[in-house]
Amino acid sequence: MDHPLATPPQNPRPDTDPRRTERLMMIFIVVAGCFALFLVVMFFKAVLPRKMPALVATKTDIATRGQIYSQDGFSLANSQKLFKVSFNTLSIDPHKQEFFIDLLSIYTNIPKSVIAEKFKQSGFVTLSYNIDANTAASLRQLNAKFLAYNVFREYEDANKKVMPKIGLSIEVSGIARNYLYKDNFEPLVGYIQKVDTGKITSIRGVKGIEESKNDTLAPKNDGKMQGRRDLGFNLIEDRSFKSVSRIDGSDIVLSIPLKIQRALEQILDAAKVRYKAHQIIAGVYLPQNGEILSLATTNRFNPNNIQKSDYPALNVDAIELSFEPGSTIKPIVYSLLVDKKRIDPSQPIDLGHGFYKLGKYLVRDDFIPSKHTTIEDVLIRSSNIGMIKLSKRLSGQELYTGLKDFGFAEETGIDLLHEKTGLLPSVRLLNTDVYKGTASYGYGLRTTFLQLLRAYGVFVNGGKLATPHLVQRVIQYPNGEMYATQYLPSKRVIAPKSAQEMQNLLIKVVTKGTGKSAQVPGLVIGGKTGTARIAKKGKYTEIYTSSFFGFARDQENTFVIGVVVFGSLGSTEYYAAQTAAPIFKQIVQMLVKNQYLTPAKALSKP
Repeated sequence: MDHPLATPPQNPRPDTDPRRTERLMMIFIVVAGCFALFLVVMFFKAVLPRKMPALVATKTDIATRGQIYSQDGFSLANSQKLFKVSFNTLSIDPHKQEFFIDLLSIYTNIPKSVIAEKFKQSGFVTLSYNIDANTAASLRQLNAKFLAYNVFREYEDANKKVMPKIGLSIEVSGIARNYLYKDNFEPLVGYIQKVDTGKITSIRGVKGIEESKNDTLAPKNDGKMQGRRDLGFNLIEDRSFKSVSRIDGSDIVLSIPLKIQRALEQILDAAKVRYKAHQIIAGVYLPQNGEILSLATTNRFNPNNIQKSDYPALNVDAIELSFEPGSTIKPIVYSLLVDKKRIDPSQPIDLGHGFYKLGKYLVRDDFIPSKHTTIEDVLIRSSNIGMIKLSKRLSGQELYTGLKDFGFAEETGIDLLHEKTGLLPSVRLLNTDVYKGTASYGYGLRTTFLQLLRAYGVFVNGGKLATPHLVQRVIQYPNGEMYATQYLPSKRVIAPKSAQEMQNLLIKVVTKGTGKSAQVPGLVIGGKTGTARIAKKGKYTEIYTSSFFGFARDQENTFVIGVVVFGSLGSTEYYAAQTAAPIFKQIVQMLVKNQYLTPAKALSKP
């Protein structure tokens, strides 16, 4: 029998209780499972559900159109990239929105109200498509500041996708063409038209050098860069980075200095007002190599802002407008007679009493001939009757071929498009007295300004005809290599001796004849006046085309200069000796002022 004070038996130890062990194991499994589930959830939340956009981008570096320079290095036409600036309104911290708007307005000069209005939209918005290159560069620096101050933030889109910080997007939207000197050099330089190619608005040349050298000026190859990007849309140049360099269009350098062109345009503008002319065209030409030192008109336009009223001025009338040359054709015809030895300039010629019946027409001279008039007086005094009589010594074929050799009725080869050829009567017509006679003094045929300018170069270039040109050299990229443009060689038209004889005779025209108002002391000046009535609807009017073509020479340099005044309405100042010849003189004086010609100093008297 047990003792009554004996201790009763105790329960078994907990750690030996199978049921308790099972409970502990279940708790451990649950906790471990929850922890594992937590890790899995965190993993998927951190990696998969975010579905971050791939930070890989491709950027295109748009190649630009080449520049057009004057001979003295001034940029007449250049291209400027335009940039599109956009941002994501959801990516901007609402607490820093005002800060964002203030700085963006300062950098872009866009009113704060305009930027604030963009925040009424959710997502990407475009602020402007017309940001210039300098502003775009400044905005890239501003973007870095915004990132440094955490102006941009991550956010979740409608699909719970977490979007990363997205800064300002600054990319090329198009190309603008700028003409820094407005109407100077127009219409020679030309203008451009915009061509929409999808993402980028490109340009192509219209008229002038812009069109004729469009392939040279046009960009050759856009640059491309591909790689990972940072939050500011900047590409990281690591091992994955790939790039192709851009190649811009070639630059073109003209043979015309800006100072000479502007000076010539000012002379013509003043003369247009004085003579109440419709248009005045003038040019300065180097007969030895065909370079054009200047080619200007009063009818110009601003290619930055072309108006409907400018449309008549868009053409290069120096090559696209033909006209009856009047007496300026006489030296050309006379030189054919000299070259073929059909005349002796010192021999007398009978001009009657200044009247001559040509078919059913009565031809008059503007002077009463003397009994001692010689053949060279025909040119010095500009006798229509004398030219009619002398031209009979040429066959129709000889006259036609001779005029063609001087470059009439064909393109001059200048580096411009849309050149007109003018018009010559057929050989059959030139075999008749009427057509041959009227052609000999400048009626019944049509020439362009440049054809006449080029033809007069024959007399001071040893009898050779050169190809006129505006482009002096081309600069190619990406290496900046420069090369001179090549043109057709000069071709012989008349013998050197004949050319020299014509030079001497044209000098007499200026010193003794109709060209006296073109004289400049200290220089050798030769040339010929021409005055022709303008025909409308088959009848000649009282409106005139007056012209003077000739040359100016010092001891080293010779320039061929031409002036044509179209539609002079002055009551008395319409003859070339009163209009075109004085303008010619002003042009020569301008060349002297700019040190292209140096007059000989008069000998001092003992």
